[in-house]
Amino acid sequence: MATEGNKKIIAVCQSGGEFETNKDGTLSYRGGQAHALDIDDRVKFEDFKVEVAEMFSCYMNSMSVKYLLPGNKKTLITISNDKDLKRMVKFCGDSVTVDVYVVAEEIVALNVSDMLSARFSAACGVDHCLDHVDYSKPNLSCFITDTEIQSEFAHHDLGVARMNNGSFGCCPASVIRAARRWQLRFLRQPDHFYYHELQQGLLESRTVIKHLINAEDVDEITVVDNATTAVAIVLQHTAWAFSEGIYDKGDAVLMLHYAYGAVKKSIKAYVSRTGGHVIEVPFNFPVNSNDEIVSEFRKALGKGKANGRKVRLALIDHVTSMPSVVIPVKDLVKICREEGVEQVLVDAAHGVGCVDVDVQEIGADFCTSSLHKWFFCPPSVAFLHCRKKHLDLHHPIVSHEYGNGLPIESGWVGTRDYSPLLVVPSALDFINRFEGGIQGIKKRNHDNVVEIGKMLAEAWGTNLGCPPDMCASMIMVGLPAGLGIAREKDALKLKTHLRKNFGVEVPIYFKDPEDGEGEGESITGYARISHQVYNKIGDYHKYRDAVSQLVSDGFTCACLPD
Repeated sequence: MATEGNKKIIAVCQSGGEFETNKDGTLSYRGGQAHALDIDDRVKFEDFKVEVAEMFSCYMNSMSVKYLLPGNKKTLITISNDKDLKRMVKFCGDSVTVDVYVVAEEIVALNVSDMLSARFSAACGVDHCLDHVDYSKPNLSCFITDTEIQSEFAHHDLGVARMNNGSFGCCPASVIRAARRWQLRFLRQPDHFYYHELQQGLLESRTVIKHLINAEDVDEITVVDNATTAVAIVLQHTAWAFSEGIYDKGDAVLMLHYAYGAVKKSIKAYVSRTGGHVIEVPFNFPVNSNDEIVSEFRKALGKGKANGRKVRLALIDHVTSMPSVVIPVKDLVKICREEGVEQVLVDAAHGVGCVDVDVQEIGADFCTSSLHKWFFCPPSVAFLHCRKKHLDLHHPIVSHEYGNGLPIESGWVGTRDYSPLLVVPSALDFINRFEGGIQGIKKRNHDNVVEIGKMLAEAWGTNLGCPPDMCASMIMVGLPAGLGIAREKDALKLKTHLRKNFGVEVPIYFKDPEDGEGEGESITGYARISHQVYNKIGDYHKYRDAVSQLVSDGFTCACLPD
């Protein structure tokens, strides 16, 4: 960890022992284990904690780091941030070493020899052992600074203002390093990793997710590569029911008109081909209230039940992608129960880290969410939550774990990089460096994106795509009609033009003009604006000014080559 040209010191990191008070009041440390780590005055505290946590196999959230001042063996000093760590190096003067004490909760911090065989195994009751840990709140005395945030995302292209977190998310440097360590563990000794580390590591991720979404049991949580895979798992089960005659041909599957494109195609591939009748729930955009969506949903359910048909599955988005609107998912699930819909799948790809996801409150049979979009994991990782009565599902890729239960099946679907699925705890550690943890991040993102959306709409003389209470960390803002966005291809070309010529990245949604309105008379393009912790107000001013410049120059999409 040390770099050339800086003051270096060897940190003798110790854990697992006990402090004893001597007769003269000084402290001595007895027992435990020790590891040496080279550091200098430029090492980041977060990086230091990651190394130490891996050394002693303990959770960063439940770990504190302390040291004794040279010449003063009576007072323990706690290291909480970069300044504290740098101060420790400075205080050591000409000393070559410094004793550092890692204090972790006994129930969480385990010996290295126990880690792989017992730490995460169901037999040792990992879920029960970790129930006392608060996964939603930070455990810090000093929160992450703006400088540290920018350092975590220094790998972003500085030439482009990224306002499209919703598409691919973001991953901080500390989590990237954690993923790299998992990759190296596999590459170092693949057999040991496969037989002794992979499933245990996945169980830790599943346990974190269980607490995040308030699931009843860790066995209800399956970690997969993305939400589209999770949806495919459920749709495959539905397709089998049609093929095997459990469902009658013509029974209905319901989805929103604005369901994610890949999901709509999956429904066609799995349901339509096996005899299911697909019904889309339309609603107008811009949307003015939840009541509009609820009303259209009830109408669509009525169509689904017409002529004695049964609605076998309703697929409901928690946050639609394009256009982005927060759906009243609890209300719609309740309606499904009242109307006898057999199963409900909530597609919350934009859920965890963006809106509250409490699976017990939502009450659906299945729920999926990506964790690389708004939860800072590297791409790509998601989970599928299944209520216990629906655990007889299978991964679409059949491999050696087939028949051992969906969570285990999904834990090995061939040789590939599983590190994104294994770093969920590391992502939580990063999140909990922020004031308010995940709840604080969500609130600040929402408040900021609403303020920004209003600023852009006012600057362009347009409107928002929905009320502020129907957006989360993304908001739809109308683009000036004069840009001449006449088709979906125009929206894509304009997005590319703005990136290449103005250094701004924002997806654009094309909306068909209202009946009777000609080209250029109505708003047909809406920018989907995202806000995440790395964004600055200057990013949005840059986008505002770029669009305004195009309008001022008399630019239209017709100017762009196909």
